[in-house]
Amino acid sequence: MARFERIVTLQQPRTLAFGAGCAAECAGDIARRGLRSGLVVTSPATRALCQPVVEALQQHIATVAIWDGITAEPTLADFRAGLAIAREMRADAVFGIGGGSALDVAKLLAALVDGQQDIIETFGIGKLARRNAYLACLPTTAGTGSEVSPNAILLDESQQLKRGVISPFLVPDAAYVDPALTLTVPPAVTGATGMDALTHCIEAYANKLAHPMIDTLAIEGIRRISGNLRRAFQGGTDLAARTEVALGSMYGGICLGPVNTGAVHALSYPLGGEFHVPHGVANSVLLCPVIEFNLPAAADRYADIAIALGADRGPDDLSTGRNGLTLLRQLAIDVGIPPSMKSLGIPEAAIDRMADSAMTITRLLDRNVRPVTRDDAIMIYRSAM
Repeated sequence: MARFERIVTLQQPRTLAFGAGCAAECAGDIARRGLRSGLVVTSPATRALCQPVVEALQQHIATVAIWDGITAEPTLADFRAGLAIAREMRADAVFGIGGGSALDVAKLLAALVDGQQDIIETFGIGKLARRNAYLACLPTTAGTGSEVSPNAILLDESQQLKRGVISPFLVPDAAYVDPALTLTVPPAVTGATGMDALTHCIEAYANKLAHPMIDTLAIEGIRRISGNLRRAFQGGTDLAARTEVALGSMYGGICLGPVNTGAVHALSYPLGGEFHVPHGVANSVLLCPVIEFNLPAAADRYADIAIALGADRGPDDLSTGRNGLTLLRQLAIDVGIPPSMKSLGIPEAAIDRMADSAMTITRLLDRNVRPVTRDDAIMIYRSAM
């Protein structure tokens, strides 16, 4: 791991703005693009945050519409509903303003509004042919890092499984990471999305495809998120804490392109697909059980992670890694994450079929630092019960 022999490529937005108030720059940046019709994709909970941006966009785009159809983690049906609206208004620009779900749908709408491909054709890695519409993303949570990643996830209702589209065409033209937009996020969402972002960074650092250029971002993301998430959770208007967590989340999103995640995310997908557990909660409940499983295979990497979490150094890497696990467990408790899969209403009888589903997520399992068999997946699920 973390070797220079592998070529690593970063694909980032051409415009990447960070800092409180930077959302206001979005309208000015599109002033000379000659755009005619823009669709803002959001949720009912974040619609009010869109209004200042929409009013500014209307100075430069003749038609701007808001679609707030994202009420949960998005399904294929949600996507198709938004696509019908985008095509009807002939949108040549899409603006995602919201959490990761809204951003993921916005990215896919921008790519597929031209009607050249069906969404089913694009699931997987590198299957998206193009994107012609302008795309900008403004996250209102600090979690998925979707604003800077080439990934988008939808729930395929027919299979009760989340499916991903991974393509450089999904990297937005512009991203505006404005921590001020996260100030109204409720504590439960702050905790869940923050743990999701932390998991991105941890799984990018302890990863078969880990690379020194990405390690720096991953470790810094771990340090910033773990050191400030409690404050952001306890005091939502603490802009300094929100800013630190937002920066760590953005670093985690950048890690997703060249490295991506591992077994935590692969095993979490069935929890969301079948039981509709929020993505960050599912990741957090599985994070420590997966690290316990992985620790012997990458003790040095998990020791580095533990130190970034603020753990004491033990007599060896394995001990240090376990010290980090203690801190992770306490952090999850402190930010309101349920303690187990059972507390989420998941029955033990579901474990076998969840393992079957998880084993299909090979694009992530192949990157895990320790091979995961179906029996291993079952064991990890049981330890998370």
